[in-house]
Amino acid sequence: MAHDDTTNRDTPRAGRKTRGPRGGPRATDRPRNRTSPRRALRQEAVTTVGVIADDVDFRAMRRYPTFAFDDHREYLRHLQALLRSQTAGERHTSVVVFDPEDFAAFCAEQDLDPDTPLSRSRYTAHAADLFGTLAYGGEPLDSLLPELIDRSVRRATRHCASGLLADAGECADCGRHIGRAAFDKASRALRRLLDAAGPGSHHLVCSVPTPSGQIFATLHAEGPAATAPPPMEPDTAEVTEFATVLATGIALDTTGGLVLRTKTPAAPDRLHGWRLHRGRLIPLTEAQVFSAYCTDIETGEPMPPEPGVDYRAGFHIPGDDPETHH
Repeated sequence: MAHDDTTNRDTPRAGRKTRGPRGGPRATDRPRNRTSPRRALRQEAVTTVGVIADDVDFRAMRRYPTFAFDDHREYLRHLQALLRSQTAGERHTSVVVFDPEDFAAFCAEQDLDPDTPLSRSRYTAHAADLFGTLAYGGEPLDSLLPELIDRSVRRATRHCASGLLADAGECADCGRHIGRAAFDKASRALRRLLDAAGPGSHHLVCSVPTPSGQIFATLHAEGPAATAPPPMEPDTAEVTEFATVLATGIALDTTGGLVLRTKTPAAPDRLHGWRLHRGRLIPLTEAQVFSAYCTDIETGEPMPPEPGVDYRAGFHIPGDDPETHH
């Protein structure tokens, strides 16, 4: 039976306030949480749930006998119900991508048996730090997964590139840290490229090979209008990620590529391209840009050009000149 404090004979008379020892309200005057202590703590606990986002990763997890699901769609349906039950109980819940390959490497490094729920839970906590989480607000998983995957890929790319830059060491000639110098150079080249790109809506993609595989970065930026040229201010996080990936190619002195697609009203999209060589972005010719976009990467067979697209040579980036050292 519920207890009603208004029936207590010690209740102060109307219009009078009960004061504590220093004139403040007594602690006993605050509204009480009638929830049991254990339930109260459970309500304040933060929950992070690992999500196996695609069929390929799901098939990889099925090799573990303790993984209880056979069908990816059925798995997502049950996961959706779990997440909604969490939010219905007013508990903060977030999701993170569960990567089976990274999970296996984590278990090997930590000397854990991967075929246990506890190991999967420990990896989920690790993945939250590595890939970042996304708060769940009750929306369908189908609408949440693309954003979750994109965020995870970008976070992992930044983590990989930042680690490579940090490990680059110091230049034997000038003593500067190679990674820091490469990031400064990449940032300058990116700003000059955007300034030279002119009006329009710009989409850039940078691809750089690394010892652990190919890494990519994308960037969206708006060029100045013809009538009023305000300074371009693309998203700061995107700029940092893009410059970090480009800097990795510069620091490792590897090959790489950068493409720019510009949209302007009532005109074909313009495509430009550059290759990374000895720390510089070298413009591709019009034929090279056309070949890069109109060749199937897997088969090497030619593909028809995309309608409404103008393939152009890369342009010179002012100030991107050779340097004698880092």
